[in-house]
Amino acid sequence: MATTSLHDILHLDGDGFFTDPNEWNEALAELRARQMGIESLSTAHWTIIHHIRQHYLQYGSLPSMSHICRAHNLDREAWMQLFHHGPVEAWKIAGLPDPGEEAKAYMANEDPHPLRH
Repeated sequence: MATTSLHDILHLDGDGFFTDPNEWNEALAELRARQMGIESLSTAHWTIIHHIRQHYLQYGSLPSMSHICRAHNLDREAWMQLFHHGPVEAWKIAGLPDPGEEAKAYMANEDPHPLRH
C-alpha cells in the first residue's frame, strides 16, 4: 500500500507553504506538526497558531515574534521550545501561504535551526 504525504493531499508549494489557507483545519495542522517533528500540539501551540492565522487573515502579514510573545505572556525561550525551528515552523503548521521574501528573511533571522519541509 502506498503512503500518502501531506504534499499529495494538500496544495503546498516547493517550500512547504500552503497555496490556499482555506484548505487548513486543525486536523491538518496536527498532521503537519507531526511531519515537522512536533508529536503533539499543546494549548500554547494552538494559541500561537490561531494568533498568526488571525493576524494573517486580517492584515495579510506576519505578526512580529515580540508581538506574539507580549500578547500571550511568552518569552522568546518559550516560543523556541514550542517551535524549535522558529516562526517558519509555526507559519507552515498554521497553513499559511508563502509570506514573501522580506517575511521569510525575518523568520530566518529568528530561526536558530533552519527548516525546509
